[in-house]
Amino acid sequence: MQLVVARVGRAHGIKGEVTVEVRTDEPELRLAPGAVLATDPAAAGPLTIETGRVHSGRLLLRFEGVRDRNGAEALRNTLLIAEIDPEQLPEEEDEYYDHQLIDLDVVTEDGTEVGRITEISHLPSQDLFIVERPDGTEAMIPFVSEIVVEIDLEEQRAVIAPPPGLIDDRAEMASAGDDASAGDDASAGDES
Repeated sequence: MQLVVARVGRAHGIKGEVTVEVRTDEPELRLAPGAVLATDPAAAGPLTIETGRVHSGRLLLRFEGVRDRNGAEALRNTLLIAEIDPEQLPEEEDEYYDHQLIDLDVVTEDGTEVGRITEISHLPSQDLFIVERPDGTEAMIPFVSEIVVEIDLEEQRAVIAPPPGLIDDRAEMASAGDDASAGDDASAGDES
């Protein structure tokens, strides 16, 4: 099974190093020197990691055969893909690979169906579940413990405790209506 572990960013310096956006919780394993990674687009690889280091909080990699800034810049936005055993699980109990989460049913704590996870979006601040709702629309659910309270792989479901307005647009409309009526009360008081 293939797993996207990073995306190549901009070139760093003039000796072929690149910044990478890490998409794995195990960069020391997946992005270690000597690792051979497939790429998307496939024509850019495979790439073998020659060196890696952290600089100002960012991971910098150099690939075998890439010796200058032009070569590094040509790799920008390339996805780095590792081959993993599908039976392998992350080391931590509350960590999951994307392939384990895709197609899980999403329900609220009271059992209300929300939809099905179709994609995991990896943002710098947090990950998001992209959920296809029964009506065909999409909802974005932050993958944080305060909202996603349980992942049950055996039952193939994710249980969420959404704050008001996250999946129910009516809550947003009701609060907007409350704000409007509060404004009317304030102006009526000014007239007296």
